[in-house]
Order: sequence, then C-alpha cells, then structure tokens
Amino acid sequence: MSEKKFVIMQGDEACAMGALVAGCRFFAGYPITPATDIAEVMSRELPKVGGTFIQMEDELGSAAAIIGASLAGVKSMTATSGPGFSLMQEAFGYASMTETPTVFVDVQRGSPSTGLPTKPAQGDIMQARWGTHGDHAVIALYPSSVEEVYRYIVTAFNFAELYRTPVVFLMDETLGHMRESFYLPSPMEFDIVERIQTNELKNETVYQPFLEDSELYDDIQPLVSMGKSRFHVSGLFHDESGFPVGESEIASQLMKHFINKIKLHLDDILIYDTYMMEDAEYVIIAYGITARSAYRAMKLARANGIKVGLFKPITIWPFPSVPLKKILNKVSGIVVAEMNMGQFSHEVSRINKRQVPMQTVLREDGQLISPFDIVNALTNLLGESED
Repeated sequence: MSEKKFVIMQGDEACAMGALVAGCRFFAGYPITPATDIAEVMSRELPKVGGTFIQMEDELGSAAAIIGASLAGVKSMTATSGPGFSLMQEAFGYASMTETPTVFVDVQRGSPSTGLPTKPAQGDIMQARWGTHGDHAVIALYPSSVEEVYRYIVTAFNFAELYRTPVVFLMDETLGHMRESFYLPSPMEFDIVERIQTNELKNETVYQPFLEDSELYDDIQPLVSMGKSRFHVSGLFHDESGFPVGESEIASQLMKHFINKIKLHLDDILIYDTYMMEDAEYVIIAYGITARSAYRAMKLARANGIKVGLFKPITIWPFPSVPLKKILNKVSGIVVAEMNMGQFSHEVSRINKRQVPMQTVLREDGQLISPFDIVNALTNLLGESED
C-alpha cells in the first residue's frame, strides 16, 4: 500500500479538489472575492476529468445553470460570497422545491453589501437558513481547517444526493485563503453516493420523480437524469409526476415532506466535534475558523485550572439542538464565539431553558476573534458565579 501524500493546500483549492473527488463534473460561477480561487481551480481541473466549467453572466445565472446540469444527471456546484449568495436565493428556493441535488459554496466576507471583501466574517449563518422564501429544511456545513474543507465538501455532495436537496457549504475568507499541510486522503477512503442510473429502473416502470405516498413524508425518490427519462419540473406545488397542482392537501403533504426528509434523518446529518467535555463545568461553542481560537482558549483555560470544554458544530443547519441540550444540562456557564452580531448564539439562547449564564464573544469588524478574547469571557463567567 502506497504512503499517503503530504500536501500544502489552500482552503479554496481544497474545496475544489474535494469536490472533484465527490464526483462534481459541472461548475458554473461568477468571480467574487474571496471565492474566485475555487472557480480558478475548477476551470483548470474539470476539463482533465471530462467535466465542464462555465463562467456565467451573474450569480443567479450560475445557480440556475447548476440546477439544470444536476437535473441532466451531473453533480454540480457553484461558489460565491455573501453578496452573490443573496442573488442566488431565488434559484436556491427553486432547487429546494424541485428537490434538485446541488452544492452552494459561500466563502463569507465582511458584510452587508460590498462590506469588507478581503476580510473574514461569519455573517451569513442566518442567510444560509432563511435566505430564500418559504418553509423548507436546509443542510449547511461549516468546516474549520483546510483538511476538513477537503473532507466535508465530499459529505456535502453526498447529502445533496441522499436527501435530494441543495446543500450550503460555508467557509470564510481566512479559511478560504489560508494554506495548511495535511495528509491527502485517498479517494478510496470516501463512500461516494452516486446518482441512480436510468437502467436501474424496470422498463415498464413509469418514473415518478417526487413523493408518491402521502403517508411517507420522509420517503425520498431517487433522481433519474432528465433526457434519459421524461418528467416535469416546476417551482409550483406539484404531484408525484412533477405536474403543477393547486390542491391544499398536496401542498401540505409536500411541505411536510421537505421538512421531514431532513428532520427524520438527523442522526446521520448532524456532525459535530467535542473536546474535553467529560469533566467540563463550562463550554465554549464555536464553529468555522473561530473554533480554532476557541480550541486554543480551552487549552489556556485548562492550564489555569478552569474545567472547560469545546463544542464545535460542523453541521450548522439543522441546528444541533439535541446534543447541545445535553451539554447545557451539565455545565455552569456558556461562551459562544462568532464573527457576527450573535446569529448562532441567538439559537443557543433559544434552547437554554435552564438559563445557564452565557457570555458572547462577537466581532463584526473583519478581524479574527483571539483566544484571549474567549478566555476573558470565561473569566467573566467565573466572576459571575462567585458573585
């Protein structure tokens, strides 16, 4: 067995290269800092594996193009930043309604509007959940290292295929542009979820691409390539053939299906890491690039006798309510660190039924949160408990 290859790779590059391992063969995008490097790598590497790269006229066109490519049977992805992600929301909602597997990468930067194009932020957490209109479930992943970017972009594609849904893959400017060394996983290490092929269906079967049984709200029909099979696709509420219908009963069935096909599979979808939680009296909650500062803060606090652990969600949405509730029931204090005005911490507060004392460490100025900022928040918590 050959030794693993040791590489130095940029975060955006890892995103593109991992997507190729996942089977992505179509990329449509529009240049935007700090996500342009993903498009550059894809423009170079996709033709080598028989894939297609297209620079579109804008972000909405990019999102529409990857939906069309996916319906035609090709695993597809786009990459953008906050302003572009805003423009893609109409198509994101269409992909949700039509249950089209796609991956939307959002490399976050200072916002709103043009904001701070070359500075990191975590301001699109709520946009990833509620950016498009209507009720629907969302899967959003957010790694915290270049190696995790490489690994979890594969997971994003697998989730898109398994649950027939658009998946948001969150990064940030620092994670996208930083370079780290790691052992490159072999493609054989990944379980790749492939698209079903038309010949796997019986010839006499009339293919119905959408929910067939109103009682099976979590049932997910496999998606067969359009062109190799015939079916209707519409952003309207539709029957099992995809043909538009206006009956309220069918609309209700579809809405329950959109929610439950994610909600009823949380055990498989929720990914998170915990560190030193066995004896922890306090917990730091942080994600993405901020989790790295949080890990260092945990070590510093431990060295000073503070029993603190770290909860690092990788699946940001669905919100990891169940594992977090278990942690909140055991600790005496919470610190939530994030580079926004409190988007994730608001959700933590919502499930904090015991009213465990909580401190937030927030930055919205394009600067990273330091470990010492988090240690100071822990110190404040200790002071509150002594009072």
